[in-house]
Amino acid sequence: MSTPTINRQVTLASRPVGAPVAANFKTVETPIPTPGEGQVLLRNIYLSLDPYMRGRMSDGPSYAAPVGIGEVMGAGTVARVQESNHPDYAAGDLVLAQGGWQEYALVDAKAVNRLDLDMQQPSLALGVLGMPGFTAYMGLLDIGQPKAGETVVVAAASGAVGSVVGQIAKLKGCRIVGIAGGPEKCRYVIEELGFDDCIDHRADDFPQLLKAACSDGIDVYYENVGGAVFDAVLPLLNAKARIPLCGLIAHYNDTELPPGPDRLGLLTRTLLSKRIRMQGFIIFDDYGDRYGEFLAEMGDWVRAGKIKFREDIVDGLENAPKAFIGMLEGDNFGKLVVRIAPDTASG
Repeated sequence: MSTPTINRQVTLASRPVGAPVAANFKTVETPIPTPGEGQVLLRNIYLSLDPYMRGRMSDGPSYAAPVGIGEVMGAGTVARVQESNHPDYAAGDLVLAQGGWQEYALVDAKAVNRLDLDMQQPSLALGVLGMPGFTAYMGLLDIGQPKAGETVVVAAASGAVGSVVGQIAKLKGCRIVGIAGGPEKCRYVIEELGFDDCIDHRADDFPQLLKAACSDGIDVYYENVGGAVFDAVLPLLNAKARIPLCGLIAHYNDTELPPGPDRLGLLTRTLLSKRIRMQGFIIFDDYGDRYGEFLAEMGDWVRAGKIKFREDIVDGLENAPKAFIGMLEGDNFGKLVVRIAPDTASG
């Protein structure tokens, strides 16, 4: 069997104006690089697609540098070490890294995290046991601080983050109301994940349905959507409610402020009069030193069947742009992962 020499990569061809389109991406072929001192060459197996990547495609001010035109799209990957120039890693090791949208990645060994070689579902390191699960865990428990008997509402409840938020809150004795797009997702959230209720944000009377489901108000709102969903939540917040803010997917494609009345006065007045805590966070920047704590507890919950999860797996690197565009429109159902290649330890 011949040794591969070509690396397929998906690069940023142009910056999107509004929603991304296929023309914003370009697939290129480059030679597979050779690791220098302290580096490892990875063969990517699974690629994580996440909403935050939309922000990296723009060059506006943000907490992280944008992807440059012509650069490989960044992303977390589960990979096998193909070749190592570092004593801590050998060919065949299973690792978690920022490998990007490409078949092979050259990375500094210090930026790689080793995974269990016997891991039955390595892709979970990109979902419930990875960044999305970690985001759900720390945002809810550290910022949301749910207490037994409180009402917790989470948007995008069938997604990689929201689904875990609700299940953790349930373990803490809370009443959980999810918000999702469409009857199928709402049924899944209630029947499979164990939420107490789930409201379809596409319903014409969504604000009224949410109010009826939260008759005692909302104590914790886990925000990852924004837009009309937050508009419906705002008047239902109880005094001293907490709002962990991890994303605003409804606004990622905005090119200007949304039309309609200026909501800033209403928001700030509500925050003040009800003494509400609303805090944004960037998971690894703010909580990176607590990843081990999360992994130990979440691992126990997953093994015990206390936390359920769903993956939406797309095959082929060439399908990553289409899957990513669909994710921003709500097409995915569960954690979106691209399977780049079969997982063989031999490479």
